Amino acid sequence: MILGLSKSEQEFVESTVKAIDDKMSWVADKNRDKIPYTTIDGTYDNRSMDTEDVNDPMGLSCWTNGFWPGMMWQLFNQTKDRKYSGYAKDAEVKLAKTFDLYLGLHHDVGFMFLSSAVIDYKLTCNEKSRIRALHAANLLAGRFNLNGRFIRAWNDSPDKDTRGLAIIDCMMNIALLYWASNETKDPRYKQIAMAHADTVLKNFIRDDDSVKHIVEFNCETGEYIKSYGGQGYIHGSSWTRGQAWAVYGFTVSYEQTHEKRYLDAAKRVANYFINNIPDSGIIPIDFRQPEELSLEDSSAAMIAASGFIEIMKNVPVCEKAFYLNAALKLLKTIVSSRTDWSKNQDNIILNSSASYNELTHQYAIIYADYFFIEAIFKLDGSDAKIWGN
Repeated sequence: MILGLSKSEQEFVESTVKAIDDKMSWVADKNRDKIPYTTIDGTYDNRSMDTEDVNDPMGLSCWTNGFWPGMMWQLFNQTKDRKYSGYAKDAEVKLAKTFDLYLGLHHDVGFMFLSSAVIDYKLTCNEKSRIRALHAANLLAGRFNLNGRFIRAWNDSPDKDTRGLAIIDCMMNIALLYWASNETKDPRYKQIAMAHADTVLKNFIRDDDSVKHIVEFNCETGEYIKSYGGQGYIHGSSWTRGQAWAVYGFTVSYEQTHEKRYLDAAKRVANYFINNIPDSGIIPIDFRQPEELSLEDSSAAMIAASGFIEIMKNVPVCEKAFYLNAALKLLKTIVSSRTDWSKNQDNIILNSSASYNELTHQYAIIYADYFFIEAIFKLDGSDAKIWGN
């Protein structure tokens, strides 16, 4: 249990850890052969089908496919029950097939392999996992645009030129490069990660400390062209999950480099997020969406909560309570009103949304559960430290 929690807060954490352990024990067994993204009639779907159509979002190269093994590793680290490590390893072997498919892989190899191969190697010294992780790191490093000093986001698209696009989400992916640099003692990976982080710092954070989702650069010269609204409400609005990625990602860059500018950036975007949390504690898809639309994204809340806890580890004592209290507010709100602990639903967290402009909203998304579990285990002192220190 981390320092700074009151008795009632410790009791909240302990009861929530028990609820997670109780639910995930049967959920993991039920879905042991799957790599889920969402639920259909309460049961997890399966995004791990073997397919040669690498552009199929239902295939092995789906960017969210690392979160299921990540959950299993978090549970193994917390419970020491080897069934979870077994399920995680099975998922990792499936994910490794994407290296043969290749064309479906892009900047999100960080999300896919940090929470599978990297943490497997950290916890079990599995040499095959180390090789997979280094392979993924090389793929990510290979997306670096030298003139623009950014990591390209998506692959070729028949209807859009993606060569100059970078996105805020990739601040999480570059943790893979920091790991590779530490593992191989080769500074190139870290240099690429820091170059990307500096480009994001310069071009993605607005004067009011909200963040942009997508920025386009000239792919030849590296010149800034413009930004896009992406998965937020409109261009110039404030997509909450993007804000959360920035909070967490800049904090990880600080932990890996000890460059103060990254922690300062993390605090700026975190403070913006915290200052815009509604009294209800329920996080909208976009902080600037129309007030009459009460569309929620619980996943943004959980990513932000875990990011706030990560910031708390790195700030002076006088600042720790501010970030801890913000994290606790989000977590307590979710536990009290946006969780399902029954056997009617495989997922725990309710009301997540991938994008403001998608056709459906407020459903189960795997990374909401992942970051919820991670955040609670951080407070318990038992998290597997997949992204940060």
